[in-house]
Amino acid sequence: MSGGIHFHDAPDRESPPTPRQLPADVRGFVNRVDELQELNAVLADEDGDPLVVSVFVIAGTAGAGKTSLALCWAHQARDHFPDGQLYVNLRGYDPGQPVTAHEALHRFLISLGVHAQSVPQDLDAAAALYRSLLAERRVLVVLDNAATVGQVRPLLPGSVGCLVVVTSRSRLSGLAVRDGARRLTLGTLPEPEAVALLRAITAGYRPQDDPDKLTELARLCAQLPLALRIAAERAASFPHMGLDDLIADLRDESALWDALSVGDEEETDAVRTVFAWSYRALPDQVARLFRLLGLHPGPEFGLHAAAALAHLTAGRTRQLLDSLVGAHLVEQTAPDRYQFHDLLRAYASDQAQHEEAPAQWQAALRRVLGWYLHTADAAQHWLAPAEEHLPLAPPADGVQPLAFPDYNSAVDWAERDRANLLQAVRTAAAAGEDQLTWQLAAVLWNAQAPSAPGADWPSVGHIGLAAAERLGDNTARALLLTDLGMGYTRINSFAESLEYHHKALPIWRDLGDRLSEAHSLNLLGLVHLRSRQLTEAARYFERAITAFQLQGATHWEATALSNLASAHYRAGHFRQATATIDQALTAHRSLNNQRGEGNALHLLSNLQREQGAVDAALASAHDAVEIALSLRAHRLEGFWLITLGDAQRANGLLSEALDSYQRAAVLHRRLGDRSREALAWYGVGETYCQLDREAEATNFYRQAATAHHELGDAWNEALSLDGLAQSLRSRDPQSARQHWAEALRLLADYDDPRAAAQRNRIERRLGT
Repeated sequence: MSGGIHFHDAPDRESPPTPRQLPADVRGFVNRVDELQELNAVLADEDGDPLVVSVFVIAGTAGAGKTSLALCWAHQARDHFPDGQLYVNLRGYDPGQPVTAHEALHRFLISLGVHAQSVPQDLDAAAALYRSLLAERRVLVVLDNAATVGQVRPLLPGSVGCLVVVTSRSRLSGLAVRDGARRLTLGTLPEPEAVALLRAITAGYRPQDDPDKLTELARLCAQLPLALRIAAERAASFPHMGLDDLIADLRDESALWDALSVGDEEETDAVRTVFAWSYRALPDQVARLFRLLGLHPGPEFGLHAAAALAHLTAGRTRQLLDSLVGAHLVEQTAPDRYQFHDLLRAYASDQAQHEEAPAQWQAALRRVLGWYLHTADAAQHWLAPAEEHLPLAPPADGVQPLAFPDYNSAVDWAERDRANLLQAVRTAAAAGEDQLTWQLAAVLWNAQAPSAPGADWPSVGHIGLAAAERLGDNTARALLLTDLGMGYTRINSFAESLEYHHKALPIWRDLGDRLSEAHSLNLLGLVHLRSRQLTEAARYFERAITAFQLQGATHWEATALSNLASAHYRAGHFRQATATIDQALTAHRSLNNQRGEGNALHLLSNLQREQGAVDAALASAHDAVEIALSLRAHRLEGFWLITLGDAQRANGLLSEALDSYQRAAVLHRRLGDRSREALAWYGVGETYCQLDREAEATNFYRQAATAHHELGDAWNEALSLDGLAQSLRSRDPQSARQHWAEALRLLADYDDPRAAAQRNRIERRLGT
């Protein structure tokens, strides 16, 4: 990890600016000696001990320059944090959705080297991984524009070597009370520094300006850095216009705001006055683009989305954006990527509502939402090629959605615009665009980046479902119900998943859509399989296979065959499992479906091992893991490494098995999958038992049993308790008998051959 700040709102993760590159308002803070000294004081106490506090809050009004001070100080303090700096804009006061703690953790963990697909979906698991990665490191974390303590607390490292600097318009008192945060309340710039900032920006353009007039201009800007910067840029852009005239214009705008505002936020009103003053000076086309950008679903946007809003070519839009960047009304974060300050975005949106006729701004909003819809549809071609595309109306005239030449470019876009896609669904719903709302939600399900947290989509899925219900569109309803069922399975909410799939199935049946009906049957089987209701799972898979065959859907037939083989294997029906998996493996290979082939090989390895063909089991497991590595699929890699460890252990390769289980446990911990992490620890316990290292085996069995108990997984808890009892039988026979008795109780309700055999083994052990 480098020592530079990682700008997570910028796609290219640009390095922090050097002092010469800092914006003028940042350079102005170099002279804020008192504030900088107070920040420096946290680095060491009088005895030289580092980091007197671990959390520092910079609070102040809008436009006071909190971010500028934080970044300026972070640049100066970089040598104190050799392991790097992390930055995220939490957008706590943005007109749209703020960045959640989980979203921020997702970005931080990627910067810390965690593969995007390995970021835990659970907030607590992600926070725990974040803290473990920062342990014994010296890292500066800048949390900009926080609104609540809830946004901040999961992002606190908990390491004595790390420092968190938080900027906020709120005092965030909870951080001081519970987390020992020190607070610096940032006021406006002192008058001499405000004048100096105006001079720094206008130097070379207006060297003869009267100091008294500059002082008057600074006062009109309430001596707030954001307002000062914009006012100075306006003055520099008109070097031949007298400062008296510029001040008169600003006073006119101030009078207008006085008439429109309630007057209880004097400093914010001053900022808005400067916005209006600068906005009125823009050429017509530039001003139009500015206000239309206020309609964009999120604060950060790309060139082509802006072009869709403005109904202009990309080239012309880039020229207009350059003008807005020059006026400091929009910030460029990367090539063809831009963002708004939250106050400027609110102002732009207000201007769009007041200056554009309703039909015009509504058409602009539909254009940009349509652009996102069709671009996401193009990304789906690479991200979910087996899924059917929605029948979409053509994009509006002049709107050019993106096209993607390969898988990686589609993933890059889906990752970069993930927040905008989610917000697009909400924006469409708020605008009453029900058709666009449900279509955006449905296409987004298939166009999610592989690294997207599983908890992201269900909330917008519900918004899409409500829109479909308002329209009375049963096809859309069934589609969103199906997607919600899959979404809840992904986050292990099986009761909710069953509910939505059971609602979707009769709708597909009534619509006569036999292929979608088959999908519902297969998906219901998967929920029962994950819950180890194996007989019910097998029935659903068999019905799905028949339905897929009737529809000629060979890809999905092979997928359902693999699922059926898994149900047979888990139940202990080895003959049926072997025949089914051979059929599925042949089908996946003929379809060149690597993911399906790897899953079949993983199942085949387990079957081969339990039937005594341990060499073949090892080869199959190795092939499965190699496929996972080639797909860069960490979830599959972690699961199939457990199978590899089992095969290695069966071959007496105990050191190699321990390595495979360890790798699997680490991957699943990063993914936030406690169930499969516990399966890996169970494998470690089994291996230590074979090595006659019973005390170590006991520890891993106990960890696995505890995790499965907390997850409500009775089957795997029973297996872990059986292993725990075996590791204790010679040292503590009384505890061993208690663990075996509890295991039998947990297994009592299972009626499949594997469960019966497991009960018999435990009963024999109890008998001896």
